[in-house]
Amino acid sequence: MKLYKFGWLFLLMVISVSSCGQKSKKDKTDFSKGDMMIRMAEIEIDSNYLDEYIAILKEEAEASVRLEPGVICIYPMFQKEEPTQIRLLEIYANKEAYESHLQTPHFKKYKTSTMAMVKDLKLIAMKSIDPESMPLIFSKSKQ
Repeated sequence: MKLYKFGWLFLLMVISVSSCGQKSKKDKTDFSKGDMMIRMAEIEIDSNYLDEYIAILKEEAEASVRLEPGVICIYPMFQKEEPTQIRLLEIYANKEAYESHLQTPHFKKYKTSTMAMVKDLKLIAMKSIDPESMPLIFSKSKQ
């Protein structure tokens, strides 16, 4: 069981590296303006679907950051002792970027194909305390 959990942890670490900090050259987000939209998604997944859900989530998170200039970060993770408890840190350049994200084919595919897998979903709006440090955080992820 410990090897199984380690495998999931490793997979989510790979997803995380590919899903945060890869800002497009054309993305000139000014973090200090304070108009970013940040939220945490708390998701409980039916354990019967965990492998399938992780694969779909990985595809969606990577596509969102790679294809959408306004998606700064989609950082998926799970609780170490409870892998069915997924958490996503989502950072968008602004509300418009978030609303645009909801209309993309990759998000719609994720939403429709995982609907039956999700037992519970909570979306929590967040506010950055220190947005000026954000570029430094992401630059360190490249090291």
